[in-house]
Amino acid sequence: MNVGSHHVGKRLKSYQMTVFQRDTMNFAACIADGNPLYFDDECETGVVAHPMYSVAVTWPILEKIDAYMEWEAFPREILATQVHYSEHLVLHRLMVPGDRLTIKGDIAAIIPHRSGTHMITRLAACDAHGKPVFTEYIGALMRGVTCTDPGRGADGVPSTPAAKAAPPFSWEASIPVDPLLPYLYDGCTRIHFPIHTSRHFARQVGLPGIILQGTATLALCVKEIVNREAAADPHRLASVSCRFTGMVLPGDTILLQADRDRNSHVFFHVLNSQGRRAISHGHIQLHR
Repeated sequence: MNVGSHHVGKRLKSYQMTVFQRDTMNFAACIADGNPLYFDDECETGVVAHPMYSVAVTWPILEKIDAYMEWEAFPREILATQVHYSEHLVLHRLMVPGDRLTIKGDIAAIIPHRSGTHMITRLAACDAHGKPVFTEYIGALMRGVTCTDPGRGADGVPSTPAAKAAPPFSWEASIPVDPLLPYLYDGCTRIHFPIHTSRHFARQVGLPGIILQGTATLALCVKEIVNREAAADPHRLASVSCRFTGMVLPGDTILLQADRDRNSHVFFHVLNSQGRRAISHGHIQLHR
């Protein structure tokens, strides 16, 4: 199977949705993030959505992306080969209940990769006044799919500093993963894929059992980093990015290792219980 980079720039159908308090609270609750900013509706400023709630907002597009492609020439059969490989979330502001969002998307980049082709989709959310709320660059690795040319679009995707988390780390945290978390995350985010909830399906595709959603692992990291590096204030997050490079099994304990530099960059990675990197190239930019 092949794909060319001439699809870069093609637009997706727009998607509209409303942010509901019940959904934002459920998201924070399922990852056990008890920050009052996500729950205290008596607070003068009202509740805000967890920064990673963005991935639940865009899932209806990604779940049926072939239906959102407005052009016919894309080889849709390659979509079945994709796995979530990279994530880069730019936060213009936190969502609040009542926000009415319009999300417009396009194919931002198609790049050759040693295991196939890396396709990055840009999803930009704006509020009812046309003001930007967040922009997500979600990367799918299409294994075994050949990019027929050198690729294009990489220069239009946000880059992160070259530094990585390395010893001696500023700090590290062991995070136990509740065995029921994949089911809670599935139900509270409506991000559904059977490798996360069906042991039978997971074993059929060669996995040892169900695995935790990559964005759930990332949300656990964001919770820990916000609490330690941003004084529990999620408004200070400017961007979050990483690559998903390994599995996390329910019941595992993961190890988050992080470094912070003088420019409010936080670099991190996550080791699974086998000592392999489940998240690599992790980076969070904080507002000072």
